[in-house]
Amino acid sequence: MASNKKYWQSVEELNENSSIVETLRNNEFAEEIPTEEFLGDKEALAGSSTSRRDFLKYVGFTTAAASLAACEGPVIKSIPYVVQPEEIIPGVADYYATTMADGFDFANILIKTREARPIKVEKNILAGAKVNANARVYASVLSLYDSMRLKEPMIKEKPATWEAVDAQVKASLSQAAAGGGQVVVLTGTTASPSTDKLIAEFGAKYPGFKHVVYDAVSASESLDAFQAVYGERALADYDFGKADVIVSVGADFLGDWQGGGYDSGYTMGRIPKQGKMSRHIQIESNLSLSGSNADKRIPLTVTEQKYALVKIYNVVTGASVSTPAFANKAYEKAVMDAATELKTKGSRGVLVTGLDDVNAQLLAIAINNALTSQAFQPGAARLVRKGDAKAVAQLVNDMKAGSVHTLIMSGVNPVYTLPNSAAFVEGLKKVKLSVAFSLKADETASQSTIAAAAPHYLEAWGDVSIAKGHYAITQPTIRPLFKTRQLQDSLLAWSGSSQSFYDYLKATSLTWSAGKGWNQLVHDGVAVTEMAGTAVAGGADFSGAASKLAGAKKANGLELVLYTKVGMGDGQQANNPWLQEFPDPITRVSWDNYVTVSKFDAEKLELENWNVANGGLNGSYVTIEANGKKLEKVPVIIQPGQARGTVGVALGYGRQAAMKKEMIVGVNAYTLYNNFNSFQDVKLTKEPGEHEFACVQLQNTLMGRGDIIKETTLKEFNSKDASEWNIMPVVSLDHKEVPAATVDLWESFDRSTGHHFNLSIDLNACTGCGACVIACHAENNVPVVGKSEIRRSRDMHWLRIDRYYSHEETFAGDNKLKDNTSGLINSVSTFSDMEDPSENPQIAFQPVMCQHCNHAPCETVCPVAATSHGRQGQNQMAYNRCVGTRYCANNCPYKVRRFNWFLYNKNSEFDYHMNNDLGRMVLNPDVNVRSRGVMEKCSFCIQMTQATILKAKREGRRVKADEFSTACSEACGTGAMVFGDVNETENPIVALKDDERAYHLLSQIGTKPNVFYHVKVRNT
Repeated sequence: MASNKKYWQSVEELNENSSIVETLRNNEFAEEIPTEEFLGDKEALAGSSTSRRDFLKYVGFTTAAASLAACEGPVIKSIPYVVQPEEIIPGVADYYATTMADGFDFANILIKTREARPIKVEKNILAGAKVNANARVYASVLSLYDSMRLKEPMIKEKPATWEAVDAQVKASLSQAAAGGGQVVVLTGTTASPSTDKLIAEFGAKYPGFKHVVYDAVSASESLDAFQAVYGERALADYDFGKADVIVSVGADFLGDWQGGGYDSGYTMGRIPKQGKMSRHIQIESNLSLSGSNADKRIPLTVTEQKYALVKIYNVVTGASVSTPAFANKAYEKAVMDAATELKTKGSRGVLVTGLDDVNAQLLAIAINNALTSQAFQPGAARLVRKGDAKAVAQLVNDMKAGSVHTLIMSGVNPVYTLPNSAAFVEGLKKVKLSVAFSLKADETASQSTIAAAAPHYLEAWGDVSIAKGHYAITQPTIRPLFKTRQLQDSLLAWSGSSQSFYDYLKATSLTWSAGKGWNQLVHDGVAVTEMAGTAVAGGADFSGAASKLAGAKKANGLELVLYTKVGMGDGQQANNPWLQEFPDPITRVSWDNYVTVSKFDAEKLELENWNVANGGLNGSYVTIEANGKKLEKVPVIIQPGQARGTVGVALGYGRQAAMKKEMIVGVNAYTLYNNFNSFQDVKLTKEPGEHEFACVQLQNTLMGRGDIIKETTLKEFNSKDASEWNIMPVVSLDHKEVPAATVDLWESFDRSTGHHFNLSIDLNACTGCGACVIACHAENNVPVVGKSEIRRSRDMHWLRIDRYYSHEETFAGDNKLKDNTSGLINSVSTFSDMEDPSENPQIAFQPVMCQHCNHAPCETVCPVAATSHGRQGQNQMAYNRCVGTRYCANNCPYKVRRFNWFLYNKNSEFDYHMNNDLGRMVLNPDVNVRSRGVMEKCSFCIQMTQATILKAKREGRRVKADEFSTACSEACGTGAMVFGDVNETENPIVALKDDERAYHLLSQIGTKPNVFYHVKVRNT
C-alpha cells in the first residue's frame, strides 16, 4: 500500500514564510557566493593578504560549482499539440506509400515518419510495386533536409514572393502570345500522365509551344530504335527471371541501365534450385556491377563490342554479315560460344545492350525477336526515359537565334549537364524570361531570371507511370519546409485556374487507377491498370543496321566510356553526404571520381597507384582530351577488368553551385559527353603530382583464403556431396580431428527459449549494390566523417561490402596455386604475387557486419562489460559504460567495430547533416546518437526487433513468421539478406540455416556467429 506520509528535509520547511526554503528550491546554495567581489577586483586581489591555501579553496569551490552547473541537461522547449492528430501516436512510426521520380531514379517506396518527420525510405511490398529502391533512393530522404535548398523564390538572385513571380511570368506569357514568341517547357522525364496532360493543356494557347524532354544521361538511341520497330517512344522491359542464358553487351543492368530495378528478377534465377541456375555472360569495357556478377566476363573495347553484337546476330538469325577480327582470339571464341549458347536456349535466352548506337539497339531487338525471348517484354514498355537528344539540340539553336521568348525549366540542370553548356548559357541570355524550378540555386537556376523554389518529392503531389500498365501516386509526407511551389501548381496559376494540382490530380487519376478509389490509391501507392500487352514489331532494316555496325572504325588511341556510379548517379544528389561517403562497390573509393585504366595501358603511360605509410591509396594524375575539350588533373585508378584500350570516367561529379565546400569533389565528365554518346576517342597525358584517395579496402585479393568466401561450380554442386564443396573446418581434440563447431572454450547457454535472431546472407543473391549500407546509415544514425578520416581508415559504416578479385582468372585457380605451393621461399614469393589481381579477374562480394557471436571474443576482453550478449542473440553495446579502450576491436576477428575518434554530431569540423538543425531532422529518435570515445557497431537493429515484439504484444498475438527484419534485410531488393528467429520453426530463416550451402565465417575459431552465409555457386 502506498504511503501518504510527508517527509521534511529541515525544520525550516515548517515555516511557510521562510525565504531560505524558497531559495533552496531554485538554487543549490542558500546565498550567492561573493566570488566576483573578490576575484573581479584586480586591485583588491593584488593587495590581498589572503593565503595561497585560502585562494585555492575559493577558486576550487567556484570551479566545482561551475562544473556542476555545466553538467545540467539542456532545456528543450517543446510545443504540445492543441489537438493531437488521430493518426499520430508519439513514439510510433507512420508509413506512407509514395514514389520517387526525379527524372533519373524511379521507385515505388514507403516513407517512415516519426511525428510527421520523414526519416527513412523503405520498400513498398504491395502487389504492383515496380522497381526496388537503390542506394540513391534510400539516401533521398536526407536530401529533403539539405541546408543548401532554396528557401523561397528568387528574381534576379534576390528574394521574392510567389505573387511577384506570378505577375512577371504572366506578363511574359502574354507578350509571347501577342508577339508570336515561342514558349518552351523543358523538363526531365516526368513519367507522369497528369503532368504531361497539364503541360499540353497549358501550352495549347501558345502558338509554336514545345515541351522538350531532356535526360542528362541520354537513352535517345534506344528510344529511337524502339520507336522505329514498335512505333512508340519507350524502352522494352525485361524479366531476367525468365531467362536461362543472359548475354549483355555493354549494359550494366544491375546498375543504372534503363532506370535499373532488374536485380530482383535477375537473382531469382541465380540461386541454384533443383540443380539449375541461369548463366550470365557479360561483354563490356568498364568493370561494372553486372560484369562483377557474371559467370563469364569478356572485356572488349566499344568497337569490338559492336563487332561482337553482329557476330551474335549472325549466329542467332542465320545472317552472314562479315566483321573484323578481334585482337584477342580467345575473347573472339568466347563471343562465338556465347552466341551458340544463346541460340540453343531459344526462348529461355535474352540479350541486352547498352551501346549508344541506334543500330546496336536495333540488333538487340532483332536477336530477342528471333529467339522469341520470354524475358524480352516490349508490350510492357518502360516509360522512365523519354529524352530526345535531337529536340534538345534544336532548342539550344532556337535559344541562340533568339526565337525562344519564355523558357520554363523543371527538374533539369543543363548548364551543368549539357556537354555544350556554354552554348546553352549563350542562348539563355537571349531568352526574354527564364524560369528554373529547382531544389537549389544550382548552375542553371543561378543563371535564370527566376529561380523558383521547388519542393522535394516528399513534399509534393504527383503521379508516375514507370511502365505501361503500372500507375503510382506521389504524396507529401511532410508539410513544405520552405516557401516552395511545384511546377504543376504554377502552371495552373499561370493558366488562370484557381484549381490546385491536388484537385487536378485527384480528378485525372481516375483514368489510370484501375477502379481504385482515391483513398485506396493513396494508401496503396500503386495500381496495376492492365496486364502487359503484346507489341507488334514493324519493319526495320536490321541487316542494314548490322552492316553499319560491322563497319565501325577502331579508335586511334584510347576509347573513353562514360558511366554512372551506383552512389552518385547523374549527380542530382551530389550534396548528399551519405552518397559521397558511400564506397563505390567496385573500386571501394569514396569522395571522388577518377579515370579507370587497365594495368596494361597504365604501364604504357607510366601511371601508378601506391600505398603510403598510413595505408592510404595514392595515384597519378592525367589530362583527358576528347573532341577538342580537356579535363585536367583527373586522378587515376588502375582497375582490374578494364578492357585494354579503354578508360572509364563517372558522370555526376564536379558540381560547384549550391554545394557545401566539403561536397565539391571530382571533375565534371559531362563536358566530354559529346552528342550524348557515352563512348568517345580520347588521349591521356600524364601530369605531375599525386592524388590522395579515400579507399576503404586495400586488400584486393583473397590470396587463396577460400574459407572466407566459399564457392563451387554448378557441376560440383550437383554431382558431389556438400562435404566436398562446403568443407567444414576441423580442429585437434585429444589428438583427434573433430569438427570445429563441436569444440567450445565456453559453457553454452540454452537459447531455445524465447527469440533467437539470425541473419542469412546468400552470396549468390548479393550483387554488391550497397543499398543496405545506406539503409543502415538512415536507421542507425551512422555519422559521416569525411574524406580525410576515411583515408585514415576511420570510416563509421556499420556494414561493409568486401569486394575481392582473383589473382588467377578464377578463384579456383587461386586455390590450386596455393595448394601447390611448398617451402618457405616459394610460399613467400607465391603469396606476394597473389596480392596482385588478374587482368580479367573473377569478383566476389561479401557483406560483413558484426557477426553477433554467441561466444564473442570482444565480450571477454572488455574491462567494463560495455559489450555483452543479449538473451535474443544480439551482441549489445552499452555506450554509457564504454570507456574507449578499443580492446574489443583488437580482439574482433571480423574487424567490424568502429571507434568514435571525434564527436561527429554538432561539430563544425564535420560540416555534414549532423552539424545543422535541418540535417538532424533525419535522425532516428529510437537510436542514440553516439558521442566521442565509444565503440559502435551493428546491433541487429535491436530497436526494430523490439518494436515488432511490442506491436505483437499490444495486438495480443504471436509475431508472424516473416515479421522480424533489420534495416539491411529490409532494404535488400534481391533477397540476399534474410533475418529471423531460429526458434520459430515456421520462420524462413530456419530452412536457410539448415541448407547445405550454409556456413559461418571463420567458424574454425569457435565464435559461433549468429550471421551465416551461403556458398557461392558459379555456373561456369
